[in-house]
Amino acid sequence: MPRNVGSIDRLLRALLGIFLIAAPFVTGWPLFEANWATVVACLAGGVMLAVAASRFCPIYSLIGIKTCKA
Repeated sequence: MPRNVGSIDRLLRALLGIFLIAAPFVTGWPLFEANWATVVACLAGGVMLAVAASRFCPIYSLIGIKTCKA
C-alpha cells in the first residue's frame, strides 16, 4: 500500500485514536453511559490508530488526497 498520510496527520490521528478509546472510561461524560456510544468511540479510535500505524487512509486514496511528502 502506498503511503498517503503525512507526519502531522499521523500524529493527530494517533492522539485522536487514543482519546477516543480512553474517553468512555475516564471522562465520565453522560454520553458514554450508553453502551453503543462506548463501542462506537472505541471502534473509531481503533480505526484512527490503525491508519496512523499503517500511514494509509483508504478514504484519502478514494478522493486523491496525499498529506505525505513523496
